[in-house]
Amino acid sequence: MKRFVMFSSVVMASMLSLNAADLVEEAKAVGLRPLPKDQQGIEAVLKENGIEVSKFTNEKAELGKKLYFEPRLSKSGLISCNTCHNLGMGGADGISAAVGHRWTANPHHLNSPTVYNSVLNTTQFWDGRAGSLADQAKGPIEAEPEMATPAKLAVSKINSLPEYVNEFKKIYGRSGVTFDNIADAIATFERTLITPSRFDKFLEGDEKALSKDEQAGLKLFIDKGCIACHNGVNLGGSMQAFEIAGKYKFATLGDFKGDANGMVKTPTLRNIAETAPYFHNGAVWSLTEAIQEMGSIQLGINISNKEAKSIETFLQALTGEKPVITYPQLPIATDKTPKPEL
Repeated sequence: MKRFVMFSSVVMASMLSLNAADLVEEAKAVGLRPLPKDQQGIEAVLKENGIEVSKFTNEKAELGKKLYFEPRLSKSGLISCNTCHNLGMGGADGISAAVGHRWTANPHHLNSPTVYNSVLNTTQFWDGRAGSLADQAKGPIEAEPEMATPAKLAVSKINSLPEYVNEFKKIYGRSGVTFDNIADAIATFERTLITPSRFDKFLEGDEKALSKDEQAGLKLFIDKGCIACHNGVNLGGSMQAFEIAGKYKFATLGDFKGDANGMVKTPTLRNIAETAPYFHNGAVWSLTEAIQEMGSIQLGINISNKEAKSIETFLQALTGEKPVITYPQLPIATDKTPKPEL
């Protein structure tokens, strides 16, 4: 106990003596980076992450936006990508486990991650089984507990709508409406969902972008070791070992064990204040509790209530400005459009 108190005193003293300019440099030195400002910058991050994507165009992104909100891509005609990744709710759904076709809860009790800034993750899905957003987009459409639409049926539905057919022909040429192109268009729209925050301004040199309390929280975030997993431009998004120092107290909720090596995708901390509940199974609703739980199971340390509140103050500064999204008007169904199945 004495050792911990001494360590905390040293940390607090270092925060008091560290000025904003030094903190900016320290944050950069441990790998924190501001968000890219445009699609060229996003492409640079994707290249760095070894992820190949198709060429970005505004027309493709607009088509992808329609498909993102298109409920007819689900078998029931009720569920769209936005159902679980609601752009008005931090890009998530606000419930512990995603609910899909026929009101089916995710069989592994998995929580829906935010779609905002997800293009900057190095991997997709909690078990990292998809490398790109285009690969990821296919999964929920076909998964029976989610949208429950086989690829062939998804293509038939979109092909039955002349407005879509014409847009796909214009953008994709002779290949037209294919399942790959549907996923590619959705992923292209998702590339626009970037949310710059005051933290990014701070990293870019605006020393007043973060308050003194937020800077103190950032310093604690670094000193406690949170940066080991929550790093890079997205403060997360890569595969990391889980339960390194202790057992997650809600580990028995659902049967998720990570990938073949027990690795789990570290969620981005951007907009984290808007995306409760937390962890892969959505078992923790308090951000303070989530911080303390991570200290225990990942770092093997006790994070006091005061320290957790300080870190949380910093994390609040990661809430970013959302792009303005106008809900699209979708094509009218035709006689050839497959009927919904409830």
